Amino acid sequence: MSTETNEAPQFCRALDGFINRTGQLISWLAAVLIVVIIVQVILRYVFGRGLVVLEEVQWHLYAIGIMFGFSYAIVHDSHIRLDLLHDRFPRRRKEKVEIFGVLFLLMPMIIVILLHSWPFLYDSLRLNERSDAPMGLCCRWFIKGFLPIGFIMLGLAAISRLVRAIAYLILKKE
Repeated sequence: MSTETNEAPQFCRALDGFINRTGQLISWLAAVLIVVIIVQVILRYVFGRGLVVLEEVQWHLYAIGIMFGFSYAIVHDSHIRLDLLHDRFPRRRKEKVEIFGVLFLLMPMIIVILLHSWPFLYDSLRLNERSDAPMGLCCRWFIKGFLPIGFIMLGLAAISRLVRAIAYLILKKE
């Protein structure tokens, strides 16, 4: 994980553990996705007929994996950084950059997306939205529900990372 487990506050270890377990559970959807893709390819190229429903299930499985993958990447410090010098920074400076990034870049984005995702989900649920495709999936609200869930998880991961960085700066006097 992003910092050594022993030096992380208990609160962070609990949050990270929850996100990690959820990410591991969601990762099994990749196996389901592979089966769906294989079935769709066989139907299309062997039998000359694909199914719209399988096409949409593929996109839904991708979306769920991505939504939960964001928080999992933060917890494991495996997200992409725009800061090209980050690897060369001493640990204290890295933590300061992390605090700045979480507070002024990541958290505002999470808040904006959460504020807009709830009405998006609500309207879909209220209208009982379904796919525009003739044989597409019903219950479009189900997949739209993963948008706020995914960003809540990302917010929890960001809070954990922020607390870890602050704890490091306060506790480690280098």
